[in-house]
Amino acid sequence: MGAESAESARTPTGAVFLSYASQDADAAQKICEALRAAGIEVWFDQSELRGGDVWDQKIRHQIRDCALFIPVISANTASRHEGYFRLEWDLADQRSHMMARDRAFIVPVCLDATPAAGTDVPESFHRVQWMRLQSAQTSPAFVERVRRLISAGPPTGPTIAVSPAAPVSTATRAKGGTLSRPNRALMAIVAVAVLSAVAYFAVDQFSKHPASPQTPPTVPASVATATFAPPPHSIAVLPFVNLSGDKEQEYFSDGLTEELLNSLAEIEGLQVAARTSSFSFREQPDIATVAHKLNVGTVLEGSVRRSEHRVRVTAQLINAVTGFHLWSKTYDRDLGDVLKLQTEIATAVASALKVTLLGDVSAKIELGGTRNPAAFDAYLRASKAFRQHQDKDLQSAIAAYTEAIRLDSNYALAFAGRSRAYSDYANEHGTGAAVREGFEEAQADARKAIGLAPELAEGHLALGRFLQLGSLDFAQASRAFEQALALAPGNAEVLGESGLFAVFMGRFDAGLSTLRRAVVLDPLDPRTHAMLSEGLYNARRYQESVAAATDAISLDSDYARAYEYRGVAYYVLGELERARTSCEGKAGYWSSQWCLAVVYDKLGRHADAEAELAKEKATAGEASAYQYTLIYAQWGNIAKALEWLDTTVRLRDPGLHFLKTDPLMDPLRNELRFQAVMRELKFPQ
Repeated sequence: MGAESAESARTPTGAVFLSYASQDADAAQKICEALRAAGIEVWFDQSELRGGDVWDQKIRHQIRDCALFIPVISANTASRHEGYFRLEWDLADQRSHMMARDRAFIVPVCLDATPAAGTDVPESFHRVQWMRLQSAQTSPAFVERVRRLISAGPPTGPTIAVSPAAPVSTATRAKGGTLSRPNRALMAIVAVAVLSAVAYFAVDQFSKHPASPQTPPTVPASVATATFAPPPHSIAVLPFVNLSGDKEQEYFSDGLTEELLNSLAEIEGLQVAARTSSFSFREQPDIATVAHKLNVGTVLEGSVRRSEHRVRVTAQLINAVTGFHLWSKTYDRDLGDVLKLQTEIATAVASALKVTLLGDVSAKIELGGTRNPAAFDAYLRASKAFRQHQDKDLQSAIAAYTEAIRLDSNYALAFAGRSRAYSDYANEHGTGAAVREGFEEAQADARKAIGLAPELAEGHLALGRFLQLGSLDFAQASRAFEQALALAPGNAEVLGESGLFAVFMGRFDAGLSTLRRAVVLDPLDPRTHAMLSEGLYNARRYQESVAAATDAISLDSDYARAYEYRGVAYYVLGELERARTSCEGKAGYWSSQWCLAVVYDKLGRHADAEAELAKEKATAGEASAYQYTLIYAQWGNIAKALEWLDTTVRLRDPGLHFLKTDPLMDPLRNELRFQAVMRELKFPQ
């Protein structure tokens, strides 16, 4: 009913009232049909036309008289700030305040990974645990639970624990990389162990002993925890502690941790907190705090002690509700055997928890990885440098990826990582011939990675990045991103880059939904919030863009791009002093110069605006042709803007991928030359 659809069922008295947004009509229909097939009455309004006092009173009566109120929650409801379903939700919330606290009435059903924490729903929705029905796939357990709630009268505990039907999708695989796939076997088995062990603790214990809510001050308001009700199949992998006595060896322990995390993240039905969020607890790995902030039911932690020839790994799996250890073990191995170590750990976990791995995972062991310890070592160093993402770090990453490839010429993950490093360096830091050469290397590496491992999501992601920036072939880029997303739907980085690309192509709803899923999976990574801010800005949802950029800055005050996104969002909102303050927050960063050039000019500080433009021209030359185009467009110098647009096209400036949706280019959209360029670029419809 969600109030955006229609067909009334029978009398609603004693029935279920289904409330949903119009975009979720098909999913609501499936839920309705499943309940009706079991003989449960459902009020399910599908009328195309709505409104008027008679209709409004009818809805109010149904909410007043129904036995259960089921709000259908999703990314669609989270992204909509208005809709009749919100009135329905408020009416149900008001009724709940007149009921005894142990009276089962509101039964939230979530269709995707939208978090209970921080979602804009009435307070009463947060007091009960949500049922997760991925894509509205109902189960007999769900139907039976609804039937018992209707017939049994007031329950004795919280409304509904999370249903085992279709849990939330898998989480991210960390940026830049992963170990060889012997490690895939590791968490395939760990995941099955968690799916069994955690299901008991999460479903049984959470429903009996819900923990107190916590809202840590360091977590953005949009992801703050209202109630602690983690999904039953959820885990965080904390960074293994480096006990080697040499801080330079930390990359090694971090790399092993990533592989545990990445292998877990590939398991269908398991929600894994992403690397950046998990690694933010390096200094304070308190299990209860981790569980509450990341909304997970179990935590894997451990340590690594590496000597010249030996490595000792200790790992333990902890139930976050009870604090009990589910499993722990220590391994001593020759350093040359480290690539086999995770498979051994996986076998031990399966044995300890009496779980048998279903299916053959051996085919995945070699996917993109290496059995050469030295190559793996170089890959870990490259991945760490790539995540830093500054000029010198990208160069270091390229050098280390190159070393890994020299040691193992079939290392697909290293080719994919180097491709992305080349693309980003050419886009952000290259000038002249270096740009063309960088993109040529990026393309060759991406295609090599795919040739070696066609099912490696990182290879398709790297190819999409090159096609987007290096060749401006948006149709092919779209296919590459879609393939990466199909291969790794729980990878926050794949979600982020794919979602942002969709927004640039004008597919706002799909793109923003994907970006929000990335934030859900990696809530403590400033990059996911910054990408969401950029997407919201290009979708012209400026206030929300400001909020997302502010979340990114709250997580990392040095994250320069977030100041830029927030500054230009304030600029188009007309809040010029706030725009100036934000753009000046990282005045030394190259993108702050063009941001200040447009803001200063609008404030009447024309000399300062000219000075910022001169700085950028002095440091970047023609490499910032796209930025000069939008600066002159905002200054009202259309002729000069079109001159620079021609230069941008001649240089095949990577910035042209912004052209379709960039709000700052609006002054040029009616110009014939601009329209001709749009046709030349062949943006997908």
